[in-house]
Amino acid sequence: MLSTPTPTASRLGPARRVAGFGITIFAEITQLALKANAVNLGQGAPSFDGPDEVREAAVAAIRAGRNQYARSFGVPELNRAIADHQRRFYGLEFDPDREITVYAGATEAIFALFQGLCDPGDEVIFFEPFYDSYLASAVMAGARAVAVPLEAPEFRFDPARLAAAITERTRLILLNTPQNPTGRVFTREELEVVAELARRHDLIVVSDEVYEHLVFAGEHLPIAGLPGMRERTVTISSTGKTFSLTGWKIGYSCASPALTAGLRAAHQFITFCQATPFQYAMATALTLGDDYFGECLAAYRRRRDLLCQGLAEAGFGVEAPEGTYFVLGDIRPLGFEDDVELSRRLPEKAGVAAIPASSFYQHKELGRPFLRFAFCKDEPLLAEAVRRLAEWKRAGYPV
Repeated sequence: MLSTPTPTASRLGPARRVAGFGITIFAEITQLALKANAVNLGQGAPSFDGPDEVREAAVAAIRAGRNQYARSFGVPELNRAIADHQRRFYGLEFDPDREITVYAGATEAIFALFQGLCDPGDEVIFFEPFYDSYLASAVMAGARAVAVPLEAPEFRFDPARLAAAITERTRLILLNTPQNPTGRVFTREELEVVAELARRHDLIVVSDEVYEHLVFAGEHLPIAGLPGMRERTVTISSTGKTFSLTGWKIGYSCASPALTAGLRAAHQFITFCQATPFQYAMATALTLGDDYFGECLAAYRRRRDLLCQGLAEAGFGVEAPEGTYFVLGDIRPLGFEDDVELSRRLPEKAGVAAIPASSFYQHKELGRPFLRFAFCKDEPLLAEAVRRLAEWKRAGYPV
């Protein structure tokens, strides 16, 4: 008779590749905000809903019986709408069936690209600070992350440092513009540096453009539009940010058939397909007129200015972001040096929650001076946050 092996801690615990992840800082700060009844400017979730016609389109799709599995790479109507969007705003042509893939948000697209385009031991270059899923996704694919800093206070990269980071094992460069959390919008000159290095070393470029329609200064330029970059770029975006429906999780990629093959090979075994009625609704969203995009941007500009002014008056060092719906507040003028410690105390002591910027860095010390605040909130809520921070200042910044 076979005996039952005695369970060991190692066998009952998580795999080594995820053992160090733990709870995300976003979840931790949200829990602290709820406990303290704080205004949560941490997570980038809008406090308002998206357009009525888009939400009604989802209801109509449900009632029309569009509730079963969709094609793995997206319903035809959405894929065509994405192709039309890329042509309309950037003059880029993509085949809806062969070059466009729909995912459970841009986060799944990021995960699928590492699984589908990287082998264990490949090196991938990020600009830091970076969205936290980049590093986790690379680790789970067995890739090695190499961070090139965007240097404060302007958050620009050193071209020589980027070039020096490339080795014979480098597989891809991942950039994010407009950039979370710094709010930088990469200039044409910066994109040309990345493009030239990618062509010279035969690299893939992954361009995360989820905040493409939230640009307050400069211009959003997809790197795929630069000479020689169409075939070596994976462009990733998401409808959730543009249409304030983040919970629907409808993201997409645009890439050549050769790169798309790798993305789809991974995607089919991650989520296979996304919520069918929401796909039909987002096809409607992408066809909205210029007035929607203009009004959306104007509203976010007001929110940005309200929060930036309030942070400055509360004593933070602040530079208005060029894009996204995030702003970094420098905590050093307030007399603080540790972003993590302050972020854990702020909900209770000031009644406002923010994310420590070091959570977006591989080199944690570079992010210590900053907290990231989200302004994807309605104006009364932002005004309340500003009021609370002003009271915190008057009380002498108690922690």
